[in-house]
Amino acid sequence: MSEVYHIRAKKDYAVALLELLRKDDAIEDLELKQFELSDSQKVAVDKEIKLISENPGYLQKWDDIKQRFKIS
Repeated sequence: MSEVYHIRAKKDYAVALLELLRKDDAIEDLELKQFELSDSQKVAVDKEIKLISENPGYLQKWDDIKQRFKIS
């Protein structure tokens, strides 16, 4: 099972628990690793950058996106 979570530990005991899990090799700190994009990912990023540079209106405001997905 491989799930990715972004965690901000707010309590000392939570940090200690994460450290224990890391030492037991139960979790992995992905920020320490460097990732290389595949060629297809690089092409996709270049395409998005070109779209944005040609049409800045292509970008949406974060608040508008959040509102669109907000559950009532």
